[in-house]
Amino acid sequence: MHPQPVNGVLEKPPLKVLLLENIHQTAIETMTKEGLVVETVPKSLPKDQLIARLAGVQVLGIRSKTHLTAELLASAPSLQAVGCFCIGTNQVDLTAANRLGLPVWNAPFSNTRSVAEMIISEIISLARQLGDRSREVHVGKWRKVASSCFEVRGKTLGIIGYGHIGSQVSVLAEALGMRVVFYDIIPKLQLGNSQPCESLHELLRMSDFVTLHVPATPQTQWMIGPDELAAMKKGSYLLNASRGTVVQIDALCQALRSGHVAGAAIDVYPEEPEENTDSFVTELAGLPNVILTPHIGGSTQEAQASIGREVAQSICKFVAQGATTGSVNFPQVELPPSRGTHRILNVHKNVPGVLRDISRVVSELNANIHSQMLSTDENIGYLIMDLDQDVSAQVRDGISGLPTSIRTRIL
Repeated sequence: MHPQPVNGVLEKPPLKVLLLENIHQTAIETMTKEGLVVETVPKSLPKDQLIARLAGVQVLGIRSKTHLTAELLASAPSLQAVGCFCIGTNQVDLTAANRLGLPVWNAPFSNTRSVAEMIISEIISLARQLGDRSREVHVGKWRKVASSCFEVRGKTLGIIGYGHIGSQVSVLAEALGMRVVFYDIIPKLQLGNSQPCESLHELLRMSDFVTLHVPATPQTQWMIGPDELAAMKKGSYLLNASRGTVVQIDALCQALRSGHVAGAAIDVYPEEPEENTDSFVTELAGLPNVILTPHIGGSTQEAQASIGREVAQSICKFVAQGATTGSVNFPQVELPPSRGTHRILNVHKNVPGVLRDISRVVSELNANIHSQMLSTDENIGYLIMDLDQDVSAQVRDGISGLPTSIRTRIL
């Protein structure tokens, strides 16, 4: 049942939110403050259990372990929005969500500093073989050596992917006295004294350290393989805290065993455990000067608190105003609040004649439009319309009944 206005006021039950995977308390606090009813589950759920839990849920929050397929999204008709409380969104079928009228948000900035600091710490640790020395002392072995240990000052750092994280690594590395070069498929304005490279292989040939900060796409899948590792300087180091499908692990193992690559720091893997209690096996285990971490690049209290707040605020703004600014799969629309009106939000198929049909509904009901905004992409259009309160419910029902409409709600 659609909510109906009573004396110009919409009587609406509070929206239900389901947050999975131990999302930070800041998200819960932000949403609760805005009147949303929040339920939490500390882990991801199997498909059948998740479908059952989504009955009557309007907002779903996940991290990286929960996979939202087209089939799963279609089985949750109450769902209005999805929040990915992380950087990546490859765990969601964004095209299917778009066609179903479901905007998806992520947190592209919030863990930038945490990942960048970890990369800098690992660069120094690899240069000094700190992981090996620490492990040796833990088992009672004393090896005070200086051979194959270096300062990072004056060394060249190659950054593949010069986005939010890569550019921050660039700034921190220059503060250590490193020379920075980078490669990105999109032209980027360099920070400080960093210099762009024309090709990936140019960067590999000149870098003492190579760090990867790219998304998971068909273009980046296995982008570092035998040929790329062979193109790296002998005695250089590789770091990957981006996606597990970017580096061919078997090829990296061979390069490490041969000594061509002097060390590596790996935080992400092609296959990762679902739970902390699961065991994990990798070919890289036991190789010298290799730092292995369990996908913790953004795992700091500051990052998780900021992610929780950032995504929750975006969702609350959508729930309260219909704003889709920052959504990764949706037309970007944000209209300032209008006093004394009701707001209709309509997602429709992007086909000819839709606005004509919507205008006919509004005209036949003699509704006065105070403001409206429309944005489209290849598949859908998203319309926000502020109009008189006395006919808002009838206009909503009329637009909702159009064969081109996907979702319509009223604020």
